[in-house]
This record gives sequence, structure tokens and C-alpha cells, in this order.
Amino acid sequence: MHELSIALSMIEGVLDEVKRQGDVHVEAVHLKLGVFSGVDRSALEFSYGVACEGTPLQGSRLVIEEIPILMHCPTCSGERTVPSAQQLCCPDCQTPAAEILRGQELEITALEVSV
Repeated sequence: MHELSIALSMIEGVLDEVKRQGDVHVEAVHLKLGVFSGVDRSALEFSYGVACEGTPLQGSRLVIEEIPILMHCPTCSGERTVPSAQQLCCPDCQTPAAEILRGQELEITALEVSV
């Protein structure tokens, strides 16, 4: 399960930032997670909780914003939200996605902290 290594990497990055901020207490970690990122949300949430045990992040929340897949359709000349990762085509004209614009994100966007 690669979600555990992702969670461990996230925790390491957050702890580095905590040290830079003066050892504040992290209440929540906000994450953008694209539907097409290849990361299973529930496995990541579980892994985050397990990986936080025994660290300064124990008890913190992982707040995930799911980002839908957005493609550029060369036929319609517009941006379209793809219905699922299994159907990478324009929902209007069924043209296969030539370019994915969003939906592959995996990034920490904010930390909620207390002093």
C-alpha cells in the first residue's frame, strides 16, 4: 500500500514546517487530492492516522478536498469535467481526453495550527 509511504512523506514535510514555524501544534492538514492521482482516499486517511501515532501530529485531522478530473476537449474546444477515471472522454461528444488539466493533484495546501 503506497498510501502509507505517501502519509509518511507528508508527515515529514509537515514536521519540517512545524519546526520552521516555531513548534506550533498542528490541528489539521489540508490536502488537495485529485481523483486521477492514483491514491485511494480511504487508504490514505487510514495510513495518515496510523503514521501520526507517536508523533507531534497525533490527533490531527487530515482534511481532503477531492479534485475532479478536468480535461480539454479538442473537438468541443472547451474544458470538461470527466465523469470518472474509467471514462476519460468528453461527456458531451465522447472524444477521448487529449489533455488532463486537473485531477492529478496530491498537495498539502494548508495547516491549521494553534500555539
